[in-house]
Amino acid sequence: MAIPTAFSGAKLESLSSSVTAGSAACVGLFCNPGRVRRLGIQRGLLNSSGIRCEVAASSDDQSSGNNVTPSSSLSALEQLKTSAADRYTKERSSIVVIGLSIHTTPVEVREKLAIPEADWPRAIGDICNLNHIEEAAVLSTCNRMEIYVVALSQHRGVKEVTEWMSKKSGVPVTEICKHRFLLYNNDATQHLFEVSAGLDSLVLGEGQILAQVKQVVKVGQGVTGFGRNISGLFKHAITVGKRVRTETNIAAGAVSVSSAAVELALMKLPESSQATARMLVIGAGKMGKLVIKHLVAKGCTKMVVVNRSEDRVSAIREEMKDVEIIYKPLSEMLNCAAEADVIFTSTASETPLFMKEHVVDLPPVGPGVGGSRLFVDISVPRNVGACVNELGNARVYNVDDLKEVVEANKEDRLRKAMEAQAIISEESKQFEAWRDSLETVPTIKKLRAYVERIRLAELEKCMSKMGDDVSKKTKKAVDDLSRGIVNKLLHGPMQHLRCDGSDSRTLSETLENMHALNRMFSLETDISVLEQKIRAKVEQTQK
Repeated sequence: MAIPTAFSGAKLESLSSSVTAGSAACVGLFCNPGRVRRLGIQRGLLNSSGIRCEVAASSDDQSSGNNVTPSSSLSALEQLKTSAADRYTKERSSIVVIGLSIHTTPVEVREKLAIPEADWPRAIGDICNLNHIEEAAVLSTCNRMEIYVVALSQHRGVKEVTEWMSKKSGVPVTEICKHRFLLYNNDATQHLFEVSAGLDSLVLGEGQILAQVKQVVKVGQGVTGFGRNISGLFKHAITVGKRVRTETNIAAGAVSVSSAAVELALMKLPESSQATARMLVIGAGKMGKLVIKHLVAKGCTKMVVVNRSEDRVSAIREEMKDVEIIYKPLSEMLNCAAEADVIFTSTASETPLFMKEHVVDLPPVGPGVGGSRLFVDISVPRNVGACVNELGNARVYNVDDLKEVVEANKEDRLRKAMEAQAIISEESKQFEAWRDSLETVPTIKKLRAYVERIRLAELEKCMSKMGDDVSKKTKKAVDDLSRGIVNKLLHGPMQHLRCDGSDSRTLSETLENMHALNRMFSLETDISVLEQKIRAKVEQTQK
């Protein structure tokens, strides 16, 4: 099959480089805890999901020294072009998640890759400007950094996004690949549903992650690149998260990251000093407010809160009138730290608030609280440098250390997770069916356009035969007649192309009807689909 000249040059080179041949490679795919699996993939074979896996040939492969004649090289190039076009047209775009979470990646790597919420729209735009990415979303929290994309090519899409992450964060690609997990299509869908339901959280069933998934949709509204597939995926994930919490008792007794931080601090304090330890909370945002609430729930009646402005602290003080909450500005942070036994940090600062030089001269705490000042840092990026742990008068704990709190009640957590998995499995099938049903939309549009062209051509012939003295009323009557005939003829085919995705049998028949109409009316050719996708990417890049 010849490739049209519209795809020559760099764009064709990009397409051609997407298809490689070579030796075997091993790709590690990670799911949530308890669902970790690694697939050994032979290049050119199908993986367990029935998707062709692509692995880039290394420079060593390309310079292996094999002798290739000009004629065989030309033949190989033609095959390359054909296979590139074939892959783009025979396989629909894939949903891919490139993720790093608390289960696979230490906090010192996650904090470098974290993307502040305010930067999500720009990140979506940057990612969608990559050659093989159509849609994107960013989910960046203290426990995870996950990028969801709709990719024209799985391998090239993953490669481009990983390189973008490296360029933005300064973390080498090799380091990202060491910790990342990759999930495709059904696995990616199920993963996000599990995330939204709280099954992938460090604390099973915690509710904050559902709010964070909702925030992805809120931030993505109106952002170019947060398209129909990705927005539909995240909206469905919100539904799943709500349903799991409603129909199971997974949230019963569940704790958040903030409450786990409070629990950890109390575990590290001598029991006799838990009620009298001097508490300092730095940051009065969502996480800081939750820390304050959980401290109050544990019996704390007095604390100091350091924040950039007093407004948020005043609002918290209004909610908890029986508790003495003392506000201090950020400029007095070190003075407040000198008078505290336990310090919680939860700010959005991208640089550490406490380093060794800030802590080394702080006055020692009393033996009643263990002789060491506790820093419980639940921020990502971290607010307290790891170097502080080197001091003999301080102990630092971050979000990765919260695992100690949530190890309890493992059996109960697993039982609740199994109840939720049944719901997630059902919802995953519904989402995939909905996504499958979207395949008929282009055919519906093309069939209408095809018939409309015929109608207009025949209407023009009719009007020319009727002469110039035809009244506007007659012209309108003939036009309405032609539209009515077309609509009645199209009613049957259109009904058989529409499907809500809830019935797998109906969906299967719908897709068969779509392929039949495409063949009968030549509505779709390999080149036209390829051309549309490439043209869309070119137009997007030129904006």
